[in-house]
Amino acid sequence: MTKTGTGSGSGSGSPENVLPTPSHTVGPFYGHALPFRGGEEIAPAGHPDTVTVHGHVYDGAGRPLPDALLELWGPDPGGVLPAVDGSMRRDPASGGFLGRNGVEFTGFGRVQTDANGHWYVRTLRPGARGRNAPYLAVCVFARGLLVHVFTRIYLPGDSAALTADPLLSRLDPQRRDTLVADEEGAGTYRFDVRLQGEGETVFLEFQ
Repeated sequence: MTKTGTGSGSGSGSPENVLPTPSHTVGPFYGHALPFRGGEEIAPAGHPDTVTVHGHVYDGAGRPLPDALLELWGPDPGGVLPAVDGSMRRDPASGGFLGRNGVEFTGFGRVQTDANGHWYVRTLRPGARGRNAPYLAVCVFARGLLVHVFTRIYLPGDSAALTADPLLSRLDPQRRDTLVADEEGAGTYRFDVRLQGEGETVFLEFQ
């Protein structure tokens, strides 16, 4: 896009004489409207099976992204997918935001990365479902992605279950490792999302 000149007689308004306007970021801006208060606090307060999962989102050049957004879903420790509302409750009278009630486990969270590209959630340790090893389902929105991408976060612990998992068993070890979080102790796990390049996270396609 070029500026339209207003000068007269000098030809300064002709296309060959004007400078281009500065470039601007063209959305989407995931920090607007989508995040909600308490989106990272999925586990009910004080629950003994609470775990913290955190990490960074990196672009193809290895730079952390400060404006990415992650959605996470997971079953409860018994492997049961929750069927209760409550992540974004609103007051029926005023329409004001109430947030979670602190008691029921919805299994769903939404969190934005901070200025350093870091994110975290506190949720319940997922239980196994069928032949699948325990995992959290993740959807990632980020700049440069025309369509959001899906992946999984498997928690380490039961090596036999991880080896037998239908998805993990089809991947070579190096690629498989991009789906398994690193245990840091005290119920905390590290999981970085790499959108491209070396160590790119395995992303899933649903048909």
